[in-house]
Amino acid sequence: MSQKEYTNGEITILWKPELCIHSGVCVKTLPQVYNPKERPWIKIENATSVELVKQVSKCPSKALSIK
Repeated sequence: MSQKEYTNGEITILWKPELCIHSGVCVKTLPQVYNPKERPWIKIENATSVELVKQVSKCPSKALSIK
């Protein structure tokens, strides 16, 4: 299974595209971070580590996780 990593030096978000069900929870919760129309689509620097951890925990498919 492929995965991509996005880090801010404090935490790393792992994204597993095969698990993503496109529920949109990430985009609705932190639109300044997640923009599927852009590349890279995750701009981790646009939120605090606390905000990111809280949002990632709400991902219904677990396609997003924290390392």
